[in-house]
Amino acid sequence: MPWSSVDYPGHQAAVLFVGGCPWRCPYCHNSHLWGAQAGLSWASTREFLERRVGLLDAVVMSGGEPLAQAAAVRAALMEARLLGFGTALHTAGVSPRRFEDLLGCIDWVGLDVKGPFSKYDAITARKGSGEAARASLEILLRSGKPHELRTTVHPALLSERDLLTMVAELAAMGAHSVTLKSFRPTGCPDPELSATYCPWLTPALEKALRAIMPEVVLPGH
Repeated sequence: MPWSSVDYPGHQAAVLFVGGCPWRCPYCHNSHLWGAQAGLSWASTREFLERRVGLLDAVVMSGGEPLAQAAAVRAALMEARLLGFGTALHTAGVSPRRFEDLLGCIDWVGLDVKGPFSKYDAITARKGSGEAARASLEILLRSGKPHELRTTVHPALLSERDLLTMVAELAAMGAHSVTLKSFRPTGCPDPELSATYCPWLTPALEKALRAIMPEVVLPGH
């Protein structure tokens, strides 16, 4: 994406979509990138960025899952910094070790939180994903790096109790905010999810969420 004003809040950024992801979240809007393992086409991207020096603020690595190609992503981010760009990463924290290795060359992180850690394996279809995500979140919070935590909500995957549990877990870990986003069918590989989505935020749920985490960001607010 040659230009975005939403993928790194407060910045005009180019977004690079990196192929490959080990998880299989059923609501993923970029499922076409799951199995894309081709290396990052950095030469042509660098030429584009050189023409955008002074016009764009930052480069965002998204996916797919950038941690699937962590070495190539690190090299690209370091070159982007040499050109004078800020750097950002969108990730689900699939590999705590790779995530921690990348933090030194990242200015901002958008971390996807799938739900309560106990439900991760069911959502991602990968055993051990909850432990990996928790460890990555601990690393992020400990680092003090500017970030946004965000969760895609579909009531078939996350009940009201699940959301309250998740927000309580995040608050207990020291997180001050999480952005809850409603499911969107665009790109979703699961037609049943697209067909069964319904509004989920009620006044009672909003009150209960804010009682746990006053700065939670909710749809329409």
